[in-house]
Order: sequence, then C-alpha cells, then structure tokens
Amino acid sequence: MDIRPHANRVAEGEIPGSVVIERIHLEWRLAPDSEWRLPGVTADTVAVVVCNEGYSSSLAAADLQRLGLPGATDLTGGFRAWAAAGQPVRPGGSPAVP
Repeated sequence: MDIRPHANRVAEGEIPGSVVIERIHLEWRLAPDSEWRLPGVTADTVAVVVCNEGYSSSLAAADLQRLGLPGATDLTGGFRAWAAAGQPVRPGGSPAVP
C-alpha cells in the first residue's frame, strides 16, 4: 500500500504491484469492518504500507492493527530504501484507489 504523495511517486517511481491509497483514506479502505473497505480485505489480509522513508508507514501500520488488521506492517526504510537496494521500480504517477 503506497501512501506517498503523488509528487513523490511521479518523481521517484513506484514498487511494481503496489496499490496506491492516499494516506487520509487508508484506514477506511482497509479496516476489515469498514463498509468502504477494498474488496477482499478481511482480518486475515496482510498489508505492507510504504511511505518515503518508513516513518509515517510505521504509524499507519499500527493504526491498521488497532482497527483489526493484525497483518499490517510497513517496509523498513520505505520506498527510498527499496530503490537504493536495487529492487524493482516502475514509473510513478498511478492514480490512487478512489
């Protein structure tokens, strides 16, 4: 779950296969008991939250755990650590989940 701002995703790219969710929408799109959750999200869903450097994603993952998603975690070091390690990156700018 890529929660980075659009400008960062355009400038730096995205992790292939990531789902872009605006940070302000994350909880209500992933909380297992939310009527607006993404299709298929259950209490058993594993969600890896990604931000720029791993700070806000840690807080977001903790929020998701409190909302009933125990498999929520984050990517240590965030997107920038991923890219610096030579992991795959695609061009950025994907629209966020509505």
